[in-house]
Amino acid sequence: GIFISNSAVIGRNAVIFQQVTIGSNTIPNSKGYGAPVIGDNVYIGAGAKIIGKVHIGNNVRIGANCIVVKDIPDNSVVIQRGMDIIIKSDLDNRYISNNDGNL
Repeated sequence: GIFISNSAVIGRNAVIFQQVTIGSNTIPNSKGYGAPVIGDNVYIGAGAKIIGKVHIGNNVRIGANCIVVKDIPDNSVVIQRGMDIIIKSDLDNRYISNNDGNL
């Protein structure tokens, strides 16, 4: 599915892939209060989140799973870089099902 806030403005010829959220920030007095304004010919990759009062320029490409919370100028490409790895020595990821009788 795709979620688009009723306050968002989307320009012409936008391409919006699955699991995209274009959401308003409705918390009064918070940073970014408001809804996104998206320009023309914008490509929004799968899983991207555009939140709050941000302006996305024309001819912008937003990569898959990007989180956009600040303005993006015309003719730009947005990517999500990096990955934090948190190493834990005591994780227990065993799967327990109801069929095992252990619940």
